[in-house]
Amino acid sequence: MKTWTHRPIRLLAAVAGSMLSACTAFGPPRAPPVIAASDHYSIAAPSEQVPTDHGPLQQLALGAAPVPEWWRAFGSPPLDALVSEALDHNQSLAAAGANLRAAHEQVREQVGNNLYPHLDAGFSPSRQRALSIPGLHQQTFLYNVFAAEVQGGWTLDFFGASMLADRALLGQVRAQAYELEVERRAVAFNVVLAAINAASLRAQIDAVAVYAEAEEHRARQLRERYQLGSAARLDWLTAEEGAAEAQRVLPPLRRQLLTVQHAEAVLLGRTPDAAPAPLSLDELHLPERLPVAVPSELVHQRPDILAAEASVRAGADSAGAASAALYPSLTLSASYGRGGFDWSTFSSPGGAIWGVGASLTQPLFHGGALRARQREYQAAYEAAVAQYRQTVLAAFQSVADTLVSLDEDAKELEQTQRSADALKEVQQELEGRFAEGSAPLYAVLGARSQYQNAYVTYVAARATRLTDSAALLDAMGSPTSADPLAASTQSFRPDGH
Repeated sequence: MKTWTHRPIRLLAAVAGSMLSACTAFGPPRAPPVIAASDHYSIAAPSEQVPTDHGPLQQLALGAAPVPEWWRAFGSPPLDALVSEALDHNQSLAAAGANLRAAHEQVREQVGNNLYPHLDAGFSPSRQRALSIPGLHQQTFLYNVFAAEVQGGWTLDFFGASMLADRALLGQVRAQAYELEVERRAVAFNVVLAAINAASLRAQIDAVAVYAEAEEHRARQLRERYQLGSAARLDWLTAEEGAAEAQRVLPPLRRQLLTVQHAEAVLLGRTPDAAPAPLSLDELHLPERLPVAVPSELVHQRPDILAAEASVRAGADSAGAASAALYPSLTLSASYGRGGFDWSTFSSPGGAIWGVGASLTQPLFHGGALRARQREYQAAYEAAVAQYRQTVLAAFQSVADTLVSLDEDAKELEQTQRSADALKEVQQELEGRFAEGSAPLYAVLGARSQYQNAYVTYVAARATRLTDSAALLDAMGSPTSADPLAASTQSFRPDGH
């Protein structure tokens, strides 16, 4: 008796062992390919310190962990509030989250159908009319039929076809979860980028307005001097052209600012007319420390690479499921119930009905469909591997380009600030001479125009430095974290990975 009770346990253990071993017997390798990379992203090693327009040098922390909420590195509470609002109310993120939940439930549905037995109950009473027999004087009669039955079935996945298919679908959902994180980070980056652009455009508009007013004042002064005969007509017309050109610059800048504000409002889940006011550039502080992960760690931090890796694993499982489908499958079925022509028969011992059965199916000929399906998923797996390689290479390129831009744009900002400072001193020098009566007014106005023009260039370069810092912080990805579906799929996952 003791030996008999252990037989089902041993049988189940053997079945489970064969199913798990089948998962590794079919399909290509699940691990993504290893991409060889050096310690540096760019052709030249990056500088550890980057100059800034003011304050200490910006430090590049090589090998440091990424910053989870990287936008907080700019030290701007208004910017933090905008990003938080976008992450909570962006409609594209809401749609992607709902699609992920739907895909999650699809996995539950498929795993429930494939992994566990099914059990159904039915009750079918009916009233029927029987035909008379020819040659006999027997009237047709009516009778009742009662049947109630519980039916169950279970397909034993000896070769792991269903388990691999379930794991492939789960891998696709895992990739979708990483893609949602990619979209979240994209929304945050676009909000930061919009805030930087709006602040830059606002500062440029203010500077150009001062520059345009100086040009108008200079043109009016030269016109008056021309009318008095103390200035040449050519000088007056040149000043008029400069004033018109300065005024011409303002409408495109205003249009760009409004366009950026409208886009920012939509990112926040608002209508364009409710766009937030532009921040000031002084509210956005250049991060003093930027983490730069080594390439071997970047592949474990960026959600786009992790999504591509999940797609490789899902492709391998799909190819394995297509191969396992070529082998036999066994389905067990059982039913029990009661039936009869009246309630007395239905409830009597003679009304009991039951059945047990087994069905073994071995695919023999399907017109080449199963082999074609196997080749289809193998090709899809190879495409996923190639896409993984391309995603990793594109990520390395993105970081390399950002590091180069960070260094070169810092040098450009340094020179634009140098030019603006020099022209500001020229303006102050001429204003002092004008107050003493040793410099004409038109020279002072010209110096003001040159300084404002240089200041506009400086503002744009300063915004570019902020954008470069945001791009590098975003390119580093997130700290290494657990499977995004681990907590919600523990109860039905087909494997432990």
